[in-house]
Amino acid sequence: MRDLGKRSVLGVAIDAVDYEAAVARLMDASQKRESFAGSALAVHGVMTARQQPAYRSLLNGLDLSAPDGQPVRWALNLLHGAALTDRVYGPALMERVLASLALRNLPVYLYGSRQTVLDGLVDALRVRHPALSIAGVEPGKYRLARPDELVEIAERIRSSGARFVLVGLGCPRQEIFAAHLRPLIDVPLLGVGAAFDYHAGLLRRPPERLQRAGLEWLWRLSLEPRRLWRRYVFLNPAYVVLVALQALSVWRPTVERNHSSASVTIEV
Repeated sequence: MRDLGKRSVLGVAIDAVDYEAAVARLMDASQKRESFAGSALAVHGVMTARQQPAYRSLLNGLDLSAPDGQPVRWALNLLHGAALTDRVYGPALMERVLASLALRNLPVYLYGSRQTVLDGLVDALRVRHPALSIAGVEPGKYRLARPDELVEIAERIRSSGARFVLVGLGCPRQEIFAAHLRPLIDVPLLGVGAAFDYHAGLLRRPPERLQRAGLEWLWRLSLEPRRLWRRYVFLNPAYVVLVALQALSVWRPTVERNHSSASVTIEV
């Protein structure tokens, strides 16, 4: 288990952790009934935070920001000598969390995506994890949420008896949602991106060799070129340049933390 705590990647506080350490933190919070907000961040999340100071401040206040993408892991190794041997991939992290919840008899709440995706996800999880207790499922609304709506969501989660919440809204919505909901419930929230779609069998996973080479973005671009081309064509090269500048100490970004997320738009 490797856990070096938070380290700056372009001024974004990323946790230098492996799967075991990430799951251990999450399970500890679940068993102790502690408020906890986490996510798995790839290059898109880091660069979105770089462009939006309010979102960056919110990310830096999360309890866990695991290195989802290989380029984020490489940056931690290059900049901070983290010696991480693998990334913490959202779908794989979700799978490990679900196995741990089933083992401990801790119910999970699934929030986000569409009802059709959730239906397929529940069916798949019942096959793979028959001992898992699913306390509730709720699709995301993908619109601005009023504070009273967040209170209602929190009440539904509490009433369900859930001890863990998986959030599948995609970046940056899921991190914003988790940060706003964290003060209202006493169980962990974890953003897992497109993991709901992967586990429901609606998205094909890239070949292992592409994943290890840090080229999953190329796979996803081939599947959704119209939606994703701007993200990868512009953000990926900019990320490489900024990491190089930080590595050479030409640029020394500071990690700004502000646990108040009031200035960030709430989307659910």
